[in-house]
Amino acid sequence: MRRARDGYAYQPIPRPPTDDVLEHENERMAEELSGKINSLKHMSIEIGNEVRYQDQILRNLDDDVDRSSGFLGKTMSRVLRLGKGNHNYYIFYLFIFAIFVFFLLYIVLKFR
Repeated sequence: MRRARDGYAYQPIPRPPTDDVLEHENERMAEELSGKINSLKHMSIEIGNEVRYQDQILRNLDDDVDRSSGFLGKTMSRVLRLGKGNHNYYIFYLFIFAIFVFFLLYIVLKFR
């Protein structure tokens, strides 16, 4: 048996927590973990929705670009066919038409 000398005070040996305290702590931690899991679940669902939405936008954009490139290709082939034709008056007619359109625009804007 020890005696209290020289400022020595008795300190009881810490006891391990009881099963109730451990069970309560485990339940609290499980609830925190459940909340974090639910937050991650909602975030992953929102990320999936956003990815699907942007994928649809990109597919629509790809379709639009394909249609535009097809239209542009047809137009270029027509222009090349015009240039290779035997009639060289097409450029002259185009020039006369452009002058006529600019003249009409000049008259309309001048007398407005």
